Amino acid sequence: MTTATELTQTDIEQFLYKEARYLDDREFEKWLECYHPDAEYWMPAWDDNGKTTEDPQAEISLIYYSNRGGLEDRVFRIRTDRSSSTSLPEPRTGHNITNVEILERRGTEIDLRHNWFSLYFRYNTTDTYFGTTFITLDVSGDQPVIKKKKIVLKNDYIHHIVDVYVV
Repeated sequence: MTTATELTQTDIEQFLYKEARYLDDREFEKWLECYHPDAEYWMPAWDDNGKTTEDPQAEISLIYYSNRGGLEDRVFRIRTDRSSSTSLPEPRTGHNITNVEILERRGTEIDLRHNWFSLYFRYNTTDTYFGTTFITLDVSGDQPVIKKKKIVLKNDYIHHIVDVYVV
């Protein structure tokens, strides 16, 4: 068992880079292994007052899965072409992570935030997305896993569906 104080800044950054690489390489099954079975994955929407929504159960979200099972279903739909956001050719992405900050360490959990931008290429068009992500890592096992992920997409005026591999 690992405690939150044993993981270094570099260890945490390497974990985040690996998760992003799995998305870029479309290794979704390995990407899912980065998540705790009870992981909440949430990308709130922006309201009319320029604030993000606060309750995924009562307000609109761009993406919301209450546990890894929802992410597994999403990956299944992507892999089996049962998704309106995927078709051939598959999109290419490049994720870049910056400004990783450890906010709090407690027991076997670490709260952190980081900024990011991703490039999305499909049909000779490149789109850029950027935002801030807040993560709670569970470090109680052999490898860290994401227990909670909140993605704040800052340029949400988009012209196609945003999916998990974009952010």
